[in-house]
Amino acid sequence: MKRLRIGLPPLDQLTVDSVVTFAWLERGVVVAEGQVPLQQLGKKRQAADCFLHPRDSLLTSLELPPLPLAKTVAAVECAAQALILGAVEQMHVAHGPRESDGRVQVAWAPKAGLSQLGQVLAQVPLTLRGLYPAPFALPVGTAALHDGYLLSRHSLQQGAVHPLGQQALGEQLDAQLVDAPQRWSGAAPAWGLHSSLNQRASGGWGRALACVAVATAIWAVGLNLYAARQADEGLRLKALMSQQVRQAFPALPVVLNPLQQARQQLAARQAGTAADPGERFSRLLQLAGNHLPFMVGSVENLTFEQGRLHLGFSADSRNPAVDGDWQAALAEAGFSAARDEQGWTLGPAETAIAPEAGDE
Repeated sequence: MKRLRIGLPPLDQLTVDSVVTFAWLERGVVVAEGQVPLQQLGKKRQAADCFLHPRDSLLTSLELPPLPLAKTVAAVECAAQALILGAVEQMHVAHGPRESDGRVQVAWAPKAGLSQLGQVLAQVPLTLRGLYPAPFALPVGTAALHDGYLLSRHSLQQGAVHPLGQQALGEQLDAQLVDAPQRWSGAAPAWGLHSSLNQRASGGWGRALACVAVATAIWAVGLNLYAARQADEGLRLKALMSQQVRQAFPALPVVLNPLQQARQQLAARQAGTAADPGERFSRLLQLAGNHLPFMVGSVENLTFEQGRLHLGFSADSRNPAVDGDWQAALAEAGFSAARDEQGWTLGPAETAIAPEAGDE
């Protein structure tokens, strides 16, 4: 699998159009190298190891006793305060593991420059796999000259930058001087400055949060569409119910709550207290036909007023037979009947005319 390595210019000069040195490694061997504008390397959103310019690669090593990780971090931060020229809060400090000789490699870089790097890589775009000081692109035990600086790699975790360049070269007798492309083939250390950019964390969590946001938006849109559909269906059902109630109860002037009004009208019909006079007349006429069969053939006229039905008999049928339990049946329905000289009057039990004394 190929790995892309990029040599960066000074961070304060970095833009998407900056010309950078790149190298492609396959199984630790450089198979291609060159110089191109940075934005050309991000066309396929490549993952890359980036190496700082020597000017931004501020390195030193400390000799520390064996300490727990938390105390090692505290010791490095304390020592860095004495080494860094300027405000410590404006620098990002990183360190490698403690070597067998007790030395710990320490590096720092300005947070503003690292922030600039993160913004540029996001524009290109490139995925940052690792960010290391310049010497860590070299194979172990080698040295190289770059922009007047001498870079040397002492071990997997240790390296150095010498600002004097050629003058310092004579002191590096134990290091083999290499040229490109070999200078890009070194193994990456187990530590680096990339943690300050939170590239990996933000890439994973940022993508996850973006997916959650998209899913939430889709869910909200779907819920709104479902609610709108249900609202339309509810309006359609209400309109259908209103139409059916109007057909069943044409006397209703307006239908606002179809279900409730239908229940009220049905209850009124069953109790014989329907508000519509036509319904009251039909109800009483039906009761007379069902419960007063002895009146068949004897009724001469009908009179309906004040919610009561008067049945007038012909002269030859003033005293029809009234045997049977029809009064009890009328009472169960909430009605009663009373007889007078002209016939019978039917109405609700509370308004029916009481029978005269002696009537049967």
